Amino acid sequence: MIEIKVPPVGESISEVTLVTWIKKDGEWVDRDEVICELESEKATFELNAEQAGILHHVAQEGDTINIGDIACKIDETAERPAGAAAPAPEAAPAAEAPKAAATTPAAPATAIAADVKATPVAKSMMADKNVNPGNVTGTGANGRIFKSDVLAALENPGRPVGKPLFTREDKVQKMSNLRKTVSRRLVEAKNTTAMLTTFNEVDMTNIMSIRKQYKDKFKEKHGVNLGFMSFFTKACTIALLEWPAVNAYIDGDNIVYHEYCDVSIAVSAPKGLVVPVIRNAESMGMHEIEGKIGELAAKARDNKLTIEEMTGGTFTITNGGVFGSLMSTPIINIPQSAILGMHKIQDRPMAVNGKVEIRPMMYLALSYDHRIIDGRESVGFLVRVKELLENPELMLIGKSPTQALLEL
Repeated sequence: MIEIKVPPVGESISEVTLVTWIKKDGEWVDRDEVICELESEKATFELNAEQAGILHHVAQEGDTINIGDIACKIDETAERPAGAAAPAPEAAPAAEAPKAAATTPAAPATAIAADVKATPVAKSMMADKNVNPGNVTGTGANGRIFKSDVLAALENPGRPVGKPLFTREDKVQKMSNLRKTVSRRLVEAKNTTAMLTTFNEVDMTNIMSIRKQYKDKFKEKHGVNLGFMSFFTKACTIALLEWPAVNAYIDGDNIVYHEYCDVSIAVSAPKGLVVPVIRNAESMGMHEIEGKIGELAAKARDNKLTIEEMTGGTFTITNGGVFGSLMSTPIINIPQSAILGMHKIQDRPMAVNGKVEIRPMMYLALSYDHRIIDGRESVGFLVRVKELLENPELMLIGKSPTQALLEL
């Protein structure tokens, strides 16, 4: 019988929460198979079986256990049960993929997210009828949505399905370590910084035109989509190096200025807000930034981010526009000194050369710590970001070709 203990996951982390057992008590597990999911105050990670055998739970779901404590035991001397399938070769799924693709009917275009727990038929129905999965109560295991659940939602539009009407029940749920950490850090940011927010707006006409013209060639050459975040990240790195106070933080009686840009990107993950970091973003090309954002976002959705990938960062960008936010005041991600908030792109009438034109506009918000960043720095930084975004060609050398020619 071997003991599986909780491994160290970070210098300052002494305990974790056992979120869920993926393998049941008394079930056969193979070597390196994922057996449970653990959550620290910073990240979610998996525990793997060190040997093949029969699993015996020691800790229960929801338990808080210390680093080094026993989570479970595995009887490696037990024989594999007759019903337990042998581990499949690693190459087998790849080899079978073309065959599966050939025999499976083409799925219709759908806006239903891949992580929604539903049968293929139910997903197709929700996409076809434009039904929000959040309005459907799944009656299957772990809330899995069936065809009958979608039909029930369609028969009762605007009303909850699967529960009595006019219910007065309350649901009490223990806060996860991640949510508690987010709560503590947000309150700490409000209480320990002299936080102020300045606003501006940016005309997205040129960026949207560039994306429309080059997005297909960009993906063909680099294998990633051309999104807005790479433009904003690139513009911010240029402005951060020009306004170093925005890229600095206070350490006791000292101010630490960074000559590099580690840009944190706020991502809404299933278990709460996480902020993975793009290291040395100032040295990356657009396709490298887009690739890194895609990689980190995918890990966030799957709860696969490591603590190292969320540690550090000199400046943060958050995009509330993906949820429809028109304007907000983001909270600083301490110990950083500033955070840029992006918002929804909305057509608005603007005065352009004395005429009214409809332009795609976005409000920008820069929240900053007034202890280290004055109005000149904050407004100057935001105006520079606006200038770079409205004239993307400036991101090449920081100035217009005419200015470069005249050495201005």
